[in-house]
Order: sequence, then C-alpha cells, then structure tokens
Amino acid sequence: MPRLCADLCARLESSGAGVVVCDVAGIGPPGLATVDLLARLQLAALRAGGRIRLRGPDPALRALLGLVGLALEVEGQSEEREPAGGVEKAVEPGDPAV
Repeated sequence: MPRLCADLCARLESSGAGVVVCDVAGIGPPGLATVDLLARLQLAALRAGGRIRLRGPDPALRALLGLVGLALEVEGQSEEREPAGGVEKAVEPGDPAV
C-alpha cells in the first residue's frame, strides 16, 4: 500500500492534475481490504492537494463504501450532492430520539 500511495502522490505532483481516476471495475467482490486501500489512497491524494475518482465500481463496492461512510467521487456522478432529507446537523440535549 505505501508504494501505491507514493505512486499516486507522484502522479498528482508531476502532472499538476487535481484528480487521479482509479479503475475499480475488475477488482472482484469488494471487502474491507479494498475499502482500506481506497481510504488510504484518498488520504494520500488529499495530502498531495488532489483527490481520487472511481471508475466502474460495482453496486456492492458502492454499498460497502456507503456503509462505512467513505464518500468517494464516481465518474458520471455529480460532484455536488444534496444533503439527505430529514437529517439534522445538531442535536440539542433533551431532544427525543427519532
């Protein structure tokens, strides 16, 4: 993993691009190791001033990323997302549970 992160940072710095596209279409059934790798790549990219964008994630990978709360860009998906309806950003003490 450290080598992949270093390669990603080098590509961001040498190209001047702000986005590295990661083709994940053929990775097979996703697991937590895949999520860990993508999280580390995103963190490395953010530290280098960029970000990663996924190409071709299958529905199982997208569901797993959503389950663990890792919001990554996907090609063909708009960058600006609306906040989920009915979600409060702050909870006051004494508020009833929903």
